[in-house]
Parts: sequence; structure tokens; C-alpha cells
Amino acid sequence: MKPLLICDCDEVLLHMVKHFGAWLDEEHDIDFAPDGGDFANSMRRRPCGTSLEREEMWTLLGGFFPGQMARQTLVPHAREALAELSRSAEIVILTNLGDHCREHRVAQLAEFGIEHRVECNQGGKGAPVARLVAEHGDPVTVFVDDLAVHHDSVAHHAPGVHRLQMVAEPSLAPRVAAAPHAHARIDDWREAKAWIAGRFSRQEAAPSASATATATA
Repeated sequence: MKPLLICDCDEVLLHMVKHFGAWLDEEHDIDFAPDGGDFANSMRRRPCGTSLEREEMWTLLGGFFPGQMARQTLVPHAREALAELSRSAEIVILTNLGDHCREHRVAQLAEFGIEHRVECNQGGKGAPVARLVAEHGDPVTVFVDDLAVHHDSVAHHAPGVHRLQMVAEPSLAPRVAAAPHAHARIDDWREAKAWIAGRFSRQEAAPSASATATATA
């Protein structure tokens, strides 16, 4: 049975926030200064400086996905890392987008040479991760995501999954705290590939006790 890698897309495989910010600036006269927290609190109208309501934030995200996805760029070394890991593992891209964006995401990733199964999700990722693990026969599994809330969710629903936090956007990473329920935080795919391969080679589920501590390697 092959091990399983379940991987997020935005700020893990593809850069998003810097391109979203450029679009807000060019098309909507909005300044965007993400700090790793709530997107709505990071948006300010020009020139008044007022913040956006949450509903407005969701409307803007709906305008970026899928209409502006062509702006996104590949995270360095992501394609090569997935290609090497795919030689011995199954890979699923689990992305928090509306289902109507799935084919757009599949095509977008294929343009960068990343062709793996893509699943869209809304909300916490713990339940879909647990379903994917069960579907693949409960193999050794690694989950990669930038957001702490998803590591928390996976720790609850699928505690045996190894959880790696990655924030691949250099301008954002220093402002994002380590996720308490991730087993490690690595923001570079060259190091992450080795960490993931190491978990696969051990053929062991993540120890449940480690869900409460974050390591750096």
C-alpha cells in the first residue's frame, strides 16, 4: 500500500495572497496587508481607510476564484518535490474552494506540471482528510497546509496523520505563528520533501501525543 500525501494549494503549491493583493489594488482601490489572520481585517479602502465587511471580503474572493486564477504563480521547488514524492506515494490536492472551481484548479495546476487528484472543500479539512485516508486503506499519511485551523481539524478527525505546516509566501511567513497542532513547520519544499519522505519511510502513524506539540523538523 502506497503512503498518501494530502496537500493544500494556495500558499503551499501556488502563491495567492500577493496576487490577490495586486488585483485588489489595481481593480478595487483596496489596500491589502495580510498578517496571517482574518482577510477582512487586512483590507482597507482607499482613500478613507475603512475596513471591509466580511460579506464584501467573500464577494472579492469569489471574484478572484476562478476569474483571476491565471495571476497565480508556482511556489519554488513545489513541482519537483511532488514529482519525486509521487514515485512512491499517492497525492491528493485538497483545496478550500467552491466546487465550481474544481476544474479551473485542475487545469491551473496542470499548466504548472502538477497533475494529481483535486478535491474541493469548504470549512475544516479534518473530515475530508479522514475520508481520504479511509478510502486509500488507512496508509501512512502526511497532510500539508498553511492554516492552523486545518491542522487543528485534522488532529481532531484524523490524529494518526502527520501534519506539516507550510507558509510558502516569504512576505507572509514571518507573521504567521506556528500551528499548535502541526507536528512541524517548514516553509521550503526542499526541506519539506525530505521531512515527508522520512515519515513515509518509517511506515508509522503519527503518535497522538505529538498533536499537542510543534516540532521544527
